[in-house]
Amino acid sequence: MPDKELKKHMPKAERKEYTYNKLKVLGQDIIDDVIKNKIPTLSVPSRGTGNIHYDADKRYYVLGDRHSRRSMGNVKQIRKLGQMVCTANFCKDLVQREKTATIREMYYISEGWGVEFNTQQESNTVGEDLEVMLGATREELGLMPEEDGASVYGNITLMDDDVEINALRAGKSGYTISPTIDDVDFIDYDVDRVIAVETMGMFHRMVQENAYDKFNTLIVGLKGQAARATRRFLKRVNEELGLPVYICNDGDPWGFHIGQVIISGSAKLAHVNHELATPDAQFMGVTASDIIKYDLPTDPLKDVDVMRLKELSQDPRYKTDFWQNEIKKMLKLGKKAEQQSFSKYGLEYVIDEYFPTKLREMGAEI
Repeated sequence: MPDKELKKHMPKAERKEYTYNKLKVLGQDIIDDVIKNKIPTLSVPSRGTGNIHYDADKRYYVLGDRHSRRSMGNVKQIRKLGQMVCTANFCKDLVQREKTATIREMYYISEGWGVEFNTQQESNTVGEDLEVMLGATREELGLMPEEDGASVYGNITLMDDDVEINALRAGKSGYTISPTIDDVDFIDYDVDRVIAVETMGMFHRMVQENAYDKFNTLIVGLKGQAARATRRFLKRVNEELGLPVYICNDGDPWGFHIGQVIISGSAKLAHVNHELATPDAQFMGVTASDIIKYDLPTDPLKDVDVMRLKELSQDPRYKTDFWQNEIKKMLKLGKKAEQQSFSKYGLEYVIDEYFPTKLREMGAEI
């Protein structure tokens, strides 16, 4: 069984031990090379575009088999290898002590390593290299993002850090998804589906109009491009609880992209898409067809929007008839629309009319 499949079925405590041992072995291999008077060399899976491809069967981007070798014998690679070893040692300490650090904190801590990072991007790249080399996610290595998690509202009870939380009784902003979402247990739930929306404005509209009760749904406010923890949460509730996931974003190429990253992952994170992508999630809108059907207020497409739509039309994730038709319609229409544009018909219209219609069109029973 491949490492990622083996790890998938491990209890949380075993996953932590597995990650710790991976880090420990990495350091021991380097020490063994030194003892044997060999030049330490690391094999790192390539994350170049030539080694990333869309897997039609899995329905998300994956890494290929190409590797690059980084050697202490190559003067140009010594600094990056030093950074990788220091980062691995830092993560080993975090995992061992059951602590976490933000990726920004690691950037500043590197000042004491003697091979400090010059930029945050350099720090992020080394962290991702370590992630793909070990087959462990950034979160399993103890590294957390800076951004706030998405909000969840609806009847689900979770155990987060020994605290039982019901997202329906956690206030109008709901439960904030933890960066360590894999350490959170789903205790109980009484919902039929999940509706994820791009903007917090739409999230709060759904809460105020009791959409969680009307559609017996969890409402997830994505806060724009969904963070990794948010994508992991959506994948878990889909796979572990069997809840269908629907995504409603702004009707523009950027909203399309945000939805598709949840569904099919991204090329940049091809090494962890098996943990993040939810291929069975469905994009429910806003589409170009919706703009026409509901006569929505619009803005003209900018040149950058047109260019992005043409790029999406060539992306393998958008090769289905649905996406090709919607992209062509939007280009022909030359218009885009926001989720909030349904307010033209009143604040309640999107909940009373649009969502019920779309869900029925997609085969949902409400």
